[in-house]
Amino acid sequence: MAALGKIRSYGTFLIIIIGLGLFGFIGGDMFRSCETTGRMSSTRVGQVLGDNIGVEEYQNYQTEFVECTKMGNQQADEDQLRQQAWQSFVQNKIIENEANELGLAVTNDEIKNLMNQGSPMLSELANSTGLVNEQTGRFDKAKYDQFVNDYSTQVKANPQLAEYYDKMYKFFQFKVKQFREQLLARKYQSLLQNAILSNPVEAKFAFDSEKQESDIQLAYLDYNSVNDKDVKVSDADLKDKYEKMKQTFKSPEEVRAIKYILVKKVASEADRNALTKALTKCADQLKEGAEPEKVVREGQSTISYLGVPVTRKAFSSDIANRIDSMAVGAVIGPVESQMDNTMNVVKLLAKNNLPDSVEYRVVQVVGKDNAETLTKADSVYKALSNGGDFEAIAKNYGQTGEKSWLTTAQYERASNMSKDNALVFNALNTMAVNEVKNIPLTQGSLIVQVTDRKAMTTKYDVAIIKRDITYSSATSDEISNKFNQFVAGHQTLEAMEKDAAKSGYQVLESKRITTSQGLIPGIANSRDALKWVFEADKNDMSAVMNCGASRDELIVMVLTDIYPKGFMSLDNPEVKDMVQQEVMRDKKAELLLAKLKDVKSIEAAKAKGAKVVEDGVKQITLASPVFITAIQASEPALSGAVAATEKGKVSSKPVKGNSAVYVFKVDDRRTTEGQFDAKEYAGRTAQGDAQSVLQTVFMDLYYNAEVKDNRYLFF
Repeated sequence: MAALGKIRSYGTFLIIIIGLGLFGFIGGDMFRSCETTGRMSSTRVGQVLGDNIGVEEYQNYQTEFVECTKMGNQQADEDQLRQQAWQSFVQNKIIENEANELGLAVTNDEIKNLMNQGSPMLSELANSTGLVNEQTGRFDKAKYDQFVNDYSTQVKANPQLAEYYDKMYKFFQFKVKQFREQLLARKYQSLLQNAILSNPVEAKFAFDSEKQESDIQLAYLDYNSVNDKDVKVSDADLKDKYEKMKQTFKSPEEVRAIKYILVKKVASEADRNALTKALTKCADQLKEGAEPEKVVREGQSTISYLGVPVTRKAFSSDIANRIDSMAVGAVIGPVESQMDNTMNVVKLLAKNNLPDSVEYRVVQVVGKDNAETLTKADSVYKALSNGGDFEAIAKNYGQTGEKSWLTTAQYERASNMSKDNALVFNALNTMAVNEVKNIPLTQGSLIVQVTDRKAMTTKYDVAIIKRDITYSSATSDEISNKFNQFVAGHQTLEAMEKDAAKSGYQVLESKRITTSQGLIPGIANSRDALKWVFEADKNDMSAVMNCGASRDELIVMVLTDIYPKGFMSLDNPEVKDMVQQEVMRDKKAELLLAKLKDVKSIEAAKAKGAKVVEDGVKQITLASPVFITAIQASEPALSGAVAATEKGKVSSKPVKGNSAVYVFKVDDRRTTEGQFDAKEYAGRTAQGDAQSVLQTVFMDLYYNAEVKDNRYLFF
């Protein structure tokens, strides 16, 4: 009992000790949980519909998207492609979720049917790969099947073509996956469209709206005729208009705004002179007959010399436009191309009419040493030249000897090419049908037979030295030092705005920045800047950062505003400006409507200061907004008012339009020829309604998907 009493006397102390012990146990578990959550967060590139998107998963998707899209369009901007990749990824996730709930899917048979029919959806694939049916101009499924069948055997048996086959195969797989995604999206859209119905009354109204035409006399007072100073806009006016327009300003993510100075590093006159001197030397070497590959390489050209004939499609437009008018052997340059800010030297080595597509088959011969290879290759060559069975001989060497097609598109945009590949492609371009050739390679020999040639076209062998007109390190240092000194002496937005122009700088503004944009709008390689924007507090100023397509720009920023997800408030300058413009237009319309209130004729409107459209306006229908050329304005309200006014009558009251207030008289009305088809017009009206509905639906789906975009933290 004494012991119990003693324990009771320490009761409060014991409770504290036990509590601390429990807290330590629970806290340790919480710490480990938070640590795990932190590690998970560090690998999340975003979130869609509550599902986390891992960095590796998305990076693989983005890499595939960018690489394969660039195969079809080498001039595509990579920043834009990365943005398109994210939009495509998110859209596919949202559509897939909706489709799963509705039981929609795309089967393999549907994909096969799409390809068998040569659907217009496949036009990009056909044009990028040369798999075009010469009769229909559409995708040729037979050529695609042959390529897929040849893929594994050609990669193993023909190392010279393995790289190209591998790239093309990946491109095909990617496009097929895209087709599946597009078909699923179309099914979902079709389902929504079919849920929007028309009726006979609406269909007849649509027909009449299209076929009934009116000619009018027109007088107008445009809003620009009213001085802004004569219009009074109150806060109450703005608030009232904002509430009516509020849905326009709904944002699915946080928006931030900045003011900034952007400085681009450009070549000095001394830099340009040095580049011109270097390229003049290259031009002289080409004129003297120096080896093109060596001159191009030593000239540090951004375009490698392939040494094979290619079509105009292989060149950028500035080069393609020049070679058409060049004589073989001619050299031009150095010449500047403002299109891509480069200096260029061009030599046309050859210009010939060659096949765009070549069907061929090969046997690769490899011996223990060079002598054995030459002996075996010579034996095979003689046997085939004397009419030997190609496939039978190929089987003796463990190969199939199957025929394959090679198109110019498969190699003409390669960034570089080995000498072995150049030998093979040059041979295929120039060989006659059924001709056999023995081509010695670095390792082994290739016995090639051409079995068919198609689509003769002009091909060019061109040596190009293309160099960016860029700044030297000395010029870069000078520009950077000057800008850094300016920023160091102007550490507030007010100071920066006050003195920027004096120092040759301009303060710019970006009012709507979101993480989903992946960069500061209009500024390439600005991920670091975007990261700063979403980590900074209001009124913070950044350090000077590098950005730009070639990291050749400097930027300093001040974070001016932060707007949470949801409805952008009236405090947002961009929102306020839009609302104010609408209110100003309404106020001006009120003044002009009052001015023309009692007008009963075009002449009376003219007497009130209205301008009259000479020769009037013809062929107005209710089906489409009338366009007033005199003020470059589209006016749907005017189309409606004209349709509601009888022939010979003047508008019962002035019409408020988008850009002016109008008074009109209907001079003529007629019905154009055409037979009413209730089913056709019901379908057309339903489809028209569906377009606006689909846009609204997807915006809501995106908003409700709670998309979180953290790409700026990783890529």
